[in-house]
Parts: sequence; structure tokens; C-alpha cells
Amino acid sequence: MRPVQRPRIVGLADTDSYVKWGAALLGSVRDAADVTMLVVETPLVVSEAQQRAALAGAGLEDEQVRRVEYAQLAAELTRLRPDAVLIAARGPLARVLARLVGEMSPRPVIVTGLPGISIPATSRALQFRAQCDLFVLHSTREVREFAALAASRGLSQRFALSRLPFAGSSTTRRAEAGGTDLVFATQAIVPRERAERLRVAQLLITAAEADPSRRVVVKVRAVAGEKQTHRELDDYRDLLARLSRRRGRPLPVNLVVSTGPMARALDTAEGLVTVSSTAAIEAVARGIPVVALDAFGVSDELINTVFAGSGLLAGESAVVAREFRHPDPQWLADNYFHDPERDAWFQRLESLVGQRRAGRLPPKPPLARRGGHARDVFERKTVLGSKDRTPEGMAVVLVGWPARLTVRTYHRLRRLVRGPLPVPLATGTGAPSEQLPAAVPIG
Repeated sequence: MRPVQRPRIVGLADTDSYVKWGAALLGSVRDAADVTMLVVETPLVVSEAQQRAALAGAGLEDEQVRRVEYAQLAAELTRLRPDAVLIAARGPLARVLARLVGEMSPRPVIVTGLPGISIPATSRALQFRAQCDLFVLHSTREVREFAALAASRGLSQRFALSRLPFAGSSTTRRAEAGGTDLVFATQAIVPRERAERLRVAQLLITAAEADPSRRVVVKVRAVAGEKQTHRELDDYRDLLARLSRRRGRPLPVNLVVSTGPMARALDTAEGLVTVSSTAAIEAVARGIPVVALDAFGVSDELINTVFAGSGLLAGESAVVAREFRHPDPQWLADNYFHDPERDAWFQRLESLVGQRRAGRLPPKPPLARRGGHARDVFERKTVLGSKDRTPEGMAVVLVGWPARLTVRTYHRLRRLVRGPLPVPLATGTGAPSEQLPAAVPIG
């Protein structure tokens, strides 16, 4: 019998959360596939420090990860000749990369997914990834809700289940007893309003002052000047410094900031606090109790409806008192802690690779959109910015953006005169570093 050829999988990612997720997913199958991670240079690409933090514990060797300019990406993929390409990227970039991969001959299987909590399911996430052959999700609830949404929208997609790769493997290290840190997992856009973020910052100060013998660790995703998957308008370090000036005295010395990997912050954690960060799932996987802060409510906008019924939701007083919670066992099975034997994403991928090699996997086309090729070029330039140096991209700068501004201005004026226009189906974005010391005082 001829031995089955190991599939060759190449991952493409650019921002911190997607590099972490993509590398961890590839690392989970490194014994069964030949894997490579290409970090694509975009305006939001991870810094070298963020990249090291994102790759920590993923299981990939240094030679399996390298950075590549978008202009060289097609040639690099042709050289690697992958059986499958994992597109781990924000919605607009995922569509751009899927178009590029879809033009290869032979065309690889295109896999995609989302890097964390993906409830609520959104049409945008599906539309941006419509050209992909397989969509990886991380809970039975996510698969159920995305499949129902796709069916209701008439979108064709294959879904596959996988535990969150950096939180659900059998080798995930359990927390050691004796952790004393309250770790707060920050998020760039949740909560969004400055007043709410200031309220959280004040809560962290209050928690630190309530027990000066134990640290409150503000786990941030980037040092000053580094990019993130989502733009953060009000950084907690700035907010805390503002509150310090308003108070007229220094912040508590036990209130510190960490820019290292989340896994390292959890090593010394007594409990984790967040609004809706996937770090909550990492903590639960390690047996660390959690408070999912519900001070601003529970809503799709806060990405915390997934915690309804979990037993983790609590208010500010629970944070100050360090009244962390473990999740309800009935909630776990439907939300990120299903039986590992149900994980089938790699088996589904192997099946699709086999169909591709046999010439029995028809390519999925991108969704038809008005504007055709010109719109594709515009979207590519919007996503890549200065990294797109093609003549077409330059033409967009000279012609497309002024035209877009004119159209937007026209519609604003029309709304003022005639009232709002009907809103079409949205096609916006989808879903969700340690070179400093692990934790340093703030301010």
C-alpha cells in the first residue's frame, strides 16, 4: 500500500491575535503535517516582540516561521506548493488573501477561522471568508449558530470543530497552587467608550488598594507604538496615568502592567478578570477561576453573551473582593470544552486535500459584488496601504479614494435632505510581547 503523503500546510497571518491563533492551530498538527507560518507584512503586522509572544508555546520551530512582503507572497506560495493554506486574518485581509490563493494552480485547499470567542455569529465573518473551503470554529455552540446563520443567508460553507488550540489541548499546563495575582485581560474595543474604560481603570486601582499585599496585573497586548488586531483608542496605561494625575498621588505599587504572553501572566494568577476576552477560556482550561465583568451589561456589542449561564458573570464588588468563579459544568460542554474526540477539523482538511489531489474539489468562488476587479483592487489597497506598491494600487490612491469621498459626501447630504436611505446587507469586518520585564509598575 502506498503511504499517505503528509499534507503541506502554510499559514498566513499578520496581527497579534491571528498570529497566536494560527501558529497554535498549526502547532497542534505538527506531528501529522508539514507546517509553515508566513507572517504577512501589512500596516498592522506584529512587531518582532509581539511575534515572539504570540508564538510562545505554539510548538513551531524558528525555521517554520518567517515574515514575507505581500509582493513576494504569490511567489513564496508557489515555491512551497502547499496542499492547504490557513488564512488567519481579519475579514478584509482574509478576502484579499483568499483571492490570491484562489488564483494558484493547482489551487490549495483554503482553510480559515476566527481566533477566539465568536459568539455572536455574524454574516460579515462568513461573507469575507466565502471563498474558503473550510471554516474552523471552537465550540459546538459556535458551529451550530454559524451553520444556522449561513443557511438563513443562503451561504455555502463547511464548518469544522476544534478546541481553542492554545487553551484546550491535553497538555495545557494546569495552574500551580498559590497564585496571588489578579490578572485583568484588556481588550482594544470592549468596552468601547472612554467613560467606561475609565471606570474599569478606577476599578483596578480600587482592587489594588483593597489588598496591597497582592498584585493587580494589567495584561496588555502591545507596548507603545505597536499595532493590534483592533485599534485601541484609550490605552489603559494612559487612563491609569490620567487617574493618577487626577488623584494627585501615585498609583498603588502593586498595580503593574504586563506585556508578556498571557500564559506567563496566568502562571502566577489567583484569578482572571475580563469583559469578554478569550483569555477567560485560557484561564478556565488551566483551572484558574474567572470574573466576566458584567458592569456594562450583557450584549452582542460587548461580546459577552456567551457567558450567560456560565456562572462567571459578576460585578465590580466581586472584582474588589477577588470573588472569582469556576464555570457551571453544564455550560462547559457547549462552550469550548466539548469532548476532544469531537474535534475533526484536521480530518476534514485531510479529506479535502485528498479530493483536491484527485481533482474532485471544485474551487469556491468569492461572493459576487458590484464593482468587479476595480473594487477588489480598492479593497486590497485599503487593507495593505503602503505595502501595496502595484500600479493598480497607486491608481486607487489617485482616483478611487477621492471618488469614494465624493460618493460618501453625496449620501450624507441626501440623508440630510430626504432622510436615511435603506441599509444594505453589511459587509464590514468580521469577528475578536514581552521585551519589557514581565510586569512593571504603571506610571
